[in-house]
Amino acid sequence: MKRVRIVEVGPRDGLQNEKAPIPLAAKQAFVARLVASGLKDIEIGAFVRPDKVPQMAGSDELARSLPPAPGVTYWALVPNLKGAERAAAAGMKALAVFSAASETFSLKNANVSIADSLAGLKDVAAFSRKEGLKLRAYVSTCFVCPYEGPVAPAKVTEVAKALLDLGGPEMEISIGDTLGAATPDQMAGVFGPLLKLAPASTWAGHFHDTRRTALANVLAAMDLGISVFDASAGGLGGCPFAPGAAGNLATEALVARLDALGVDTDVDLNTLALAAPPLEPLLGHPLPGRHA
Repeated sequence: MKRVRIVEVGPRDGLQNEKAPIPLAAKQAFVARLVASGLKDIEIGAFVRPDKVPQMAGSDELARSLPPAPGVTYWALVPNLKGAERAAAAGMKALAVFSAASETFSLKNANVSIADSLAGLKDVAAFSRKEGLKLRAYVSTCFVCPYEGPVAPAKVTEVAKALLDLGGPEMEISIGDTLGAATPDQMAGVFGPLLKLAPASTWAGHFHDTRRTALANVLAAMDLGISVFDASAGGLGGCPFAPGAAGNLATEALVARLDALGVDTDVDLNTLALAAPPLEPLLGHPLPGRHA
């Protein structure tokens, strides 16, 4: 494989589980540093209820303040039509929606069943088409659920097919190891059926690094033809609704490994390494992920 596209999720998935509030100016500077590194897809925040995910308060202001950057797509996570409308009103041109492959996680995370979450996304998909917005989807708990244990690949395929039916063939769907418990030998079992459903360009990998297997999972998924991966600068992350989940795969670790393999990402590792460290004094703890 000659090229991998990275979707940087640090400003959203990376910060959503932090307890210390991050000021708007710090988020703006963080995004600017990520852009300077060469990253072309950056998820900047979520248009969700601030009482549920306090760190995402102010996503409207952040979205409105982002300077245009040639070739860069800013993404925003939205849970429903109201969130999509808020995001569009704030100037967002690319939306990400989410569902889950585990019923209990869906109820904990979004307070709805999987079926109801998918039904609610119909309006978001229709709104996105009407407004000419890009649309991406996440499927959480595709390998292990913190409440139910191992998740059957057939359930992942079922939810992914429903999302494709909603969003159309142009939709990209990110397959998530929310708990960070997946192993490389599980990649073929989950991605194999998905690759029969739609081409490799449809699918992305989203791996948390709880058991330090995220990078190995990326390499195993690449062997199957997957070429898009989510990552978070500094290894920031964790899900408030997934007990025990650690941060995401650090973007620096991913870029360093891909550089060593001769795989192009268009990201400058030295610049990227400067993106997350300024957040440490605000977070009150060291960054969980670094590269050697």
